[in-house]
Amino acid sequence: MYILGLNVFHGDCSACLFKDDKLIAAIEEERITRIKHAAGFPINSIKFCLDFAKIDINDIDHVAINRNPNLRFFTKSIYALKNIMNTRKIFDRIKNYKKINSLEDEFQKHFSTKLKNKVFLVDHHLAHAASSVLMSNFDDCNYITIDGFGDFLSTTIGKFSNQKFNTIQDVKFPHSLGLFYTAITQFLGFKKYGDEYKVMGLSSYGKPIYVDKINKLVRFDYKNLFKLNLDYFKHHNEGVEMSWLDGEPKLGDVFSDKLIDLLGHPREKNDPIESRHMDIASSTQIVFEEITIKILNRLYELNSSDNLCLSGGCAMNSVFNGKILQNTKYKNIYINHSPGDSGGSIGAGMIAINKIYKKIVKIEDTPYLGPNYTMDEIKIILDNYSDKFEKLNIKIIELNNNEDLVKSIVKNLSLNKVIGLFQGRMEFGSRALGNRSIICDPRNPNIKDLLNLKIKNREQFRPFAPSVLLESVSDWFENNDDVPFMSKVHKIKKEKANLVPGVVHVDGTCRLQSVSKKNNSLYYDIIEKFKETTDIPMILNTSFNENEPIVCKPEEAIDCFLRTKMDNLFIEKYLIFREET
Repeated sequence: MYILGLNVFHGDCSACLFKDDKLIAAIEEERITRIKHAAGFPINSIKFCLDFAKIDINDIDHVAINRNPNLRFFTKSIYALKNIMNTRKIFDRIKNYKKINSLEDEFQKHFSTKLKNKVFLVDHHLAHAASSVLMSNFDDCNYITIDGFGDFLSTTIGKFSNQKFNTIQDVKFPHSLGLFYTAITQFLGFKKYGDEYKVMGLSSYGKPIYVDKINKLVRFDYKNLFKLNLDYFKHHNEGVEMSWLDGEPKLGDVFSDKLIDLLGHPREKNDPIESRHMDIASSTQIVFEEITIKILNRLYELNSSDNLCLSGGCAMNSVFNGKILQNTKYKNIYINHSPGDSGGSIGAGMIAINKIYKKIVKIEDTPYLGPNYTMDEIKIILDNYSDKFEKLNIKIIELNNNEDLVKSIVKNLSLNKVIGLFQGRMEFGSRALGNRSIICDPRNPNIKDLLNLKIKNREQFRPFAPSVLLESVSDWFENNDDVPFMSKVHKIKKEKANLVPGVVHVDGTCRLQSVSKKNNSLYYDIIEKFKETTDIPMILNTSFNENEPIVCKPEEAIDCFLRTKMDNLFIEKYLIFREET
């Protein structure tokens, strides 16, 4: 039996494929179209999943969608009657709902086939919860999903026990912590869809001197969890335009003029980042953390459990995630590799499986679900670059085995080379976790500036992450924590910070990835060999891209290598390098 899971008609659209109860493939549309956060119908992602399994669309038994616009119809209707919004915005929403409900038309258009009542429409927040809970090793736990909006909800808290999801409380439109964070993100001049992480990174540079003002936007509410002060927002009355022309999602400004009255003139895209902007970012992060901690503690009051699962776009806030254990009574935290909307395709598929099999089925929490390439396939691609390589004095060496590969990578790391690493199946989710990564020596104090200016072409305030041997985490960080998906920020021990300046943020923290032999054996071997050579059990890891989606194909890795100042490129067992003259 094959089940296709989809995130459609929204940013970060994606597809995944289950064979019986095993997740065998998953990919975001952006990796194929090369449009960040690509939205719409993930036709290319679907085709990849089908090709990977060597099946066609007629072999699909069920399709699961991580949205169900039919839910909460009465609640939506009452709200619409009480709050007359811009007519055009209302019709835009209706058209989007129709797209979900007429998914068969999309399949007829692209595949010339009907789905024949094969579609499961899954509550957006239930899909989020499932993608986390059913990948964890918890038999019982509390869960929370926090995002902008999905199926008229922004937040759900609940418990998973006796193989059932039980919602305890939810927060409905128009109140949203995700939208609160988005409003400040836009105010600070980061207008691209999905830019919230920039505010999180910027927050470490500022002082929380605007907390009192930011608290005017949102407050914790013991009964309702939280409420926005809607005077500072316009999504609830004017509506906010969302479009995805040519696949690129765009969101109109969600803050009202009253926010400008409160915080002053908003930063424009190309304006310099000033201390005021850093302080606003810091204050926003603090307010978000304080309210969310109170929500988690409220959940614990309602259902005490040692275990907590997080999902939704706000679960990408790794700075907050790293503070949960210290500020709540939870003992174990799980966040999967794709807690945002793209991972909703997996959650929807899992709910469908559970309904089909009439029991809870858990799956392995691996992110390595994308395409891979054989040495023969790579050789053909490299041959196509032979003329260009010759002109640029670029050489290729084929290494004999993994041992030689590891030795070569570590040797070049020790020489302060910037290395592109392309191996195995591409990661699913927003983090590069060793298969589509740029890696460097973390001891180099100048490596951050070099990477930001000459490779990544991004803001200088943004930090880089360490990939750390799992067994060495306790020796180097204040929290002994397994963080396989780079989902938490932890303090590095003071006596260690000066040893790896390339991966330590301005506030003495790192967004670490713990690496085990089980999760990624080759990547583990590289770090272990680097430790043998340098006594440092970690390397710098950043996504393999240049202000674009993470590379997917060998050609994209090669092109990125050619147009940047990268020193070496390893594609499987091929070493590609610029020969010094």
